[in-house]
Amino acid sequence: MTAVVAAVSDLDWICCLKCREIVYARRYARSLQVCPGCGMHGKLTAPERIEQLLDPGWSEIEVADAVEDPLGFVDSKPYPRRLREARERTGLTEAVVCVRGEIDGRRVITAVMDFRFLGGSLGSGVGERITVAAETAVRERTPFLLVTASGGARMQEGALSLMQMVKTSQAIAMLDEAGILTMALVTDPTYGGVAASFATLPDVILAEPGARVGFAGPRVIEQTTGQQLPAGFQTAEFLLGQGLVDSVVPRPALRRTIARLLSAHEPKSRPQAAPEPAVPVITDPARLPERDGLAAVRLARHADRPTADEYATFMLEEFLELHGDRVSGDCPAIVGGIGLLHGRPVALIGHQKGRDTRERVQRNFGMASPSGYRKAARLMRLAAKLGLPVVTLIDTPGADPGIQAEERGQAWAIAENLRLMSALPVPVVVVITGEGGSGGALALGVGNRVLALSNAVYSVISPEGCAAILWKGPELTREDTVGRAAAALRLHARELLAYGIVDGVIAEPPDGAHTDPVQTMSLVRSVVAAAVRELADLDAARLVADRRQRFRRFGAPQGQLADNGDPR
Repeated sequence: MTAVVAAVSDLDWICCLKCREIVYARRYARSLQVCPGCGMHGKLTAPERIEQLLDPGWSEIEVADAVEDPLGFVDSKPYPRRLREARERTGLTEAVVCVRGEIDGRRVITAVMDFRFLGGSLGSGVGERITVAAETAVRERTPFLLVTASGGARMQEGALSLMQMVKTSQAIAMLDEAGILTMALVTDPTYGGVAASFATLPDVILAEPGARVGFAGPRVIEQTTGQQLPAGFQTAEFLLGQGLVDSVVPRPALRRTIARLLSAHEPKSRPQAAPEPAVPVITDPARLPERDGLAAVRLARHADRPTADEYATFMLEEFLELHGDRVSGDCPAIVGGIGLLHGRPVALIGHQKGRDTRERVQRNFGMASPSGYRKAARLMRLAAKLGLPVVTLIDTPGADPGIQAEERGQAWAIAENLRLMSALPVPVVVVITGEGGSGGALALGVGNRVLALSNAVYSVISPEGCAAILWKGPELTREDTVGRAAAALRLHARELLAYGIVDGVIAEPPDGAHTDPVQTMSLVRSVVAAAVRELADLDAARLVADRRQRFRRFGAPQGQLADNGDPR
């Protein structure tokens, strides 16, 4: 179905072709052409899209016309005639309009495609305009937004059209190298050469509800394979589940969502909040009470401790969660996104165990899959590109013990995160908020500052796993062996601080974070903000050297390391 509405009266009423509801035309226009009955998003023209998204006062970017009809192509009509008719029908010169403007007062270069113009096809004129717009964004150090709507490459230009896929992809790479934020809003439909180039390369990909995105169209796939496609195949919602888009955003929320992304690129456009009074971090183990290991584990695992998404919402202004690893899925055990910490843009990533039993099962009790580690890595790379500090919150029993996790390269994903975090050129602050279990925790744990709540634990293995392997004998009960293992592992905050595993401890309420979540989250916010401010004064080389030195010393003979962490 290509049309969304059909006219009932030329003036007053329209009929949604999906749900058949009759809608007053002015109400439909006020709702940005979204059906109030079924939520079906109608197609917007490029001028309508620009008016919806941008502040008044935008200006078009002038681009020289490309050579027309390079092949002398003729089907039922000569190609120049098709171009002329498309221009007369739409009032546009090509299938994309590129403008310089602002969204909520934040600068942005925007390229908006129009499906009415030869199906939004990618030809030399479109490729040139998008490339010039990207070059303008680099020159002016301005974020770049693409709004896509296309059936694919323009057949009438042959292989010259195909070359535009490379040309526009290089333009996105150029923006990456310059550290410029790139965003895509994919709308219905986005197919072929556009989907396989500039539409799917930006840092953040948003999609309108129901938007269809893919390389080959569903009819071609069914005819080629002889298979019936599943319901919702290639829709935005389907792609979100596959980890290929960051968010599906209804049209009325798009402008605000994009403005929140832009705030990560231009923090100076907002006044920074005054820092909270500094909260002292405990660095002397003697100031922490001795605690039974098993009791510490139980407190760390308490189901009512604050979760990562609660920390994100409480600690950060304008937090926007991003989804997917852009490869294979969107792991619900890892949440991450960007927001403002006291007015400073940061990337926050954390394990998410969930609150009730249903959510805990859905989130696999905070045990990330390989796609979760890869999602975290993608967000860290975005932070590095934009110069954003990274904050990670650890609360997991460990890595996923399932078959699928092994089949999908769990060990490789964890190892890649350790290498990546070791070399990030931005500040990294880690907080163990609950349970830190083995490599699943360490995959988010390589920081310049590693902190822990006072009832948190961190260990190479769970006490249950350790007991099952090392404590055997019919005379011992399971509770005895687990208790012995918990004590032997030295896994609670006092011991972690004594061994230098953590740099400091945040004193949560004595009976546990769950007894006063707001106070706990306030303490974490204050300590993390102070750590970020301190680290922000270090350049990239010093940050990387500091982080590597911190981990190089573990297990090294005393006195055998120089001040820079290198072996003497």
